[in-house]
Amino acid sequence: MKKFGIILVFFVITISFWAIDLNKINIPENFHIEIYAKNIKGARTLAFAEKGTIFVGTRTQKLYAVIDTDNDFKADKIITVADNLNQPNGIDYYKGNLYVAEVNRILVFENIMSNLKSPQFSILYDDLPEQTHHEWRYLKIGPDGKIYISIGAPCNVCLSENKHFASICRLDLDGTNFEIFARGIRNSVGFDWHPETETLWFTDNGRDWLGDNIPPDELNKAENQNLHFGFPFIHGENILDPKYGKKLDNNKKYIKPVVKLGPHVASLGMRFYNKNQFPEEYYNTIFIAEHGSWNRSTPIGYRVTNIKKINNQYEYTVFADGWLKDNKKFGRPVDVEVINDGSLIVSDDKNGYLYRIYYKK
Repeated sequence: MKKFGIILVFFVITISFWAIDLNKINIPENFHIEIYAKNIKGARTLAFAEKGTIFVGTRTQKLYAVIDTDNDFKADKIITVADNLNQPNGIDYYKGNLYVAEVNRILVFENIMSNLKSPQFSILYDDLPEQTHHEWRYLKIGPDGKIYISIGAPCNVCLSENKHFASICRLDLDGTNFEIFARGIRNSVGFDWHPETETLWFTDNGRDWLGDNIPPDELNKAENQNLHFGFPFIHGENILDPKYGKKLDNNKKYIKPVVKLGPHVASLGMRFYNKNQFPEEYYNTIFIAEHGSWNRSTPIGYRVTNIKKINNQYEYTVFADGWLKDNKKFGRPVDVEVINDGSLIVSDDKNGYLYRIYYKK
């Protein structure tokens, strides 16, 4: 009994520890954060479907469906949709189908909501590069009804002969007409379209080993197709790469970032907020999940940030932090998703959690 008592006390202390840490997440006044789901190992990209279902991609072999059956905004079921995939990081739900990007191919699970327990998939496209550097894909369906997918550079910094590297590509829903949409993008693991203009915006991770404070991560927008965003020649607004900067084509236009994000914050998932639960000042603003630096001498990131346009200037502020305290990592935000009630869901692949952030006075 004594041994059982010690175990019980330890269990209670452990639960209290997690509760205290969650309470220490800093968010604006009248916002609240709670655990929506847990025990989702490696939870990364999110896609809200319907009927309280959120699909969760990972960099493992597993793909999950997280289901809130009673509408209390807490998961009641976690279903493993597939457990033999090759890093199904990129996912999106569109017109009843679930689209999934593995490292080297794109799949579609048709009528997924009716087939959660015995899903079958078809292969739409199977000619993506198989490199093992920045190999995890990000995928979303655009307002033009096409599949957009990122293909990161196969290196820290290099100039590959394969033009598909360091780009965002797109293709039709049937897997045809594969083409490059935007170039010179080192590694984008998050993009979305402005709800009104339908312009593509995306995060991009800056290169490593130029020091703690350069280059910045970037928030970019692509007004049209075939723009070049500078990699590997130039980083941020005007930082020439030590090796490739000398190859910069001065006759070519390179698109500068709209916002310079923190250096090495690992800006990943991003989403425009287009619901009405949050105060009006957040409408059509951008939320970004910053996964956190891995090799900076003083860690940075491990937070959710917000981008607002005020008086024709972009304001980059911290919206939620506290996953990093005294250089200790409590969690690592990966993606953000807005669900039907206007709450913001944040994934955390360190703890296997989904958090729900909501506004209530």
